[in-house]
Amino acid sequence: MGLFGKLFEKKECSVCGGEIGLLGNRKLEDGNLCKNCAAKLSPWFSDRRQSTVAEIQEQLAYREANQEKVAAFRTTRTLGERTKVLLDEDAGLFMVTSAKNLAEANPDVLAFSDVTGCKLDIDESKTEIEYKDQDGERKSFNPRRYAYSYNFFIVINVNNPYFNEIRFQLNSSAVDNDEETLLDGPDAMRRPRGGMRGGFGGMRGGSLTSNAEEVRASVEYRQYEEMGREIRDALLQVRQQAREEAAAAAAPKAAVTCPFCGATTTPDASGCCEFCGGAVNG
Repeated sequence: MGLFGKLFEKKECSVCGGEIGLLGNRKLEDGNLCKNCAAKLSPWFSDRRQSTVAEIQEQLAYREANQEKVAAFRTTRTLGERTKVLLDEDAGLFMVTSAKNLAEANPDVLAFSDVTGCKLDIDESKTEIEYKDQDGERKSFNPRRYAYSYNFFIVINVNNPYFNEIRFQLNSSAVDNDEETLLDGPDAMRRPRGGMRGGFGGMRGGSLTSNAEEVRASVEYRQYEEMGREIRDALLQVRQQAREEAAAAAAPKAAVTCPFCGATTTPDASGCCEFCGGAVNG
């Protein structure tokens, strides 16, 4: 079979057995996957090409079982704006999703104790501000000027067989004070697209070189910074609580004297005497 023959050869999904269209194949280490089966995988999973058919089948079984967890999930606290961290504090569970229809999206339901770390990652980038000369050519200022922009990401490290990191962006568009990066001439004042004229917050030797300080002092920047810290602190707090509770439950119970019947007893799970039922603890 020639090159073109192989290109247009029909392939079969190694998982469901369905026929795969021309552009619908998702390669696996030892087989092929259709786009319908691929869509059922966890959105945080990224090792498809290195996965075997058996490993994909295992994950799809996990994802099917996850649907029952989503149905039983009862949100007690919501954090975030676009992509949200939903907490079920009574069950010790959480999920991360931007979907409105949870049953359809089937977001991974994780235990508080699955969290191994969480941080706020603020990504800074800069664009040189230039001006147009009389011929319409782009020119640099001397010294060069830069407009800074920021994006805010939450990175949650988790203990899960199919992924170890959940990373999502808090802001929908870059926080940059809408700075113009191409001015009409060398003497033009910078003008945010909102309309107000002004000067850069960072002055160096009388030259306007950076608006980083101004952007970082903006209401929008502080809003997303606070939002990120709230999510980070909340997840680290519930993780710590879950681990302390697990450690307490696993700790050996010490024998005590019951104040009601005088027997030496090891309190049960409710803290009661095993002989008379009196409340030994609490």
